[in-house]
Amino acid sequence: MALHLTIGNKNYSSWSLRPWLALKVAGIAFEETVIPIHVPGSKEKFLERSPAGKVPILQDGAVTVWESLAILEYLAEQFPAAGLWPSDAAARAHARAIASEMHAGFQPLRRQCPMNMWRPVKKLALSVDTAANVARIDSMWSDCRARFGAGGPFLFGSFTAADAMYAPVVSRFHTYAVAVGVASAAYMEAVMALPAWREWYAAAVAEEWVLAEDEVDWPTVLRA
Repeated sequence: MALHLTIGNKNYSSWSLRPWLALKVAGIAFEETVIPIHVPGSKEKFLERSPAGKVPILQDGAVTVWESLAILEYLAEQFPAAGLWPSDAAARAHARAIASEMHAGFQPLRRQCPMNMWRPVKKLALSVDTAANVARIDSMWSDCRARFGAGGPFLFGSFTAADAMYAPVVSRFHTYAVAVGVASAAYMEAVMALPAWREWYAAAVAEEWVLAEDEVDWPTVLRA
């Protein structure tokens, strides 16, 4: 039986993007179901697939895994040749640390700058707390590229689960014209150049579901 990934709206669901992108970049076959989030009946549909009632949800036969980081760990175990974590122990430990930091942190950035792929690139004035999040992420990305990035354009050279975890941040920084350093800007370009990224983006901008809470220009909905 093929892997099955249930995800939310591609325009808004940052947590859904993470495992989807990892699966695509790794070349792991899977089927997908898109269920729009925060609409009547969606919670019940999620609960049919996972006790948490949230997306993303990975189903592998009798195994059900929810939470993006847990899904990435499961995929890394099941498909070791995909290289979803760096092979070097020190790099792997660092990658897991920053992936966990993303999973648990950066709330001001998440609140002020929701993922919204169809919004045209337009600068947003950042709060002090959001700007601090940006500075931390910019420093983190630059450090990873300098220390571990010799083998390719991503945080640890080749694409890993850490890149999947930060992909929605790349989207946020791009959408809201967030200024970052040279190394981070180059990294963002590499992520957005991925064929998988372009596939997700094309589907995202074609969606029709609108979530007011994720439209920072509301009641205006800006669409590229």
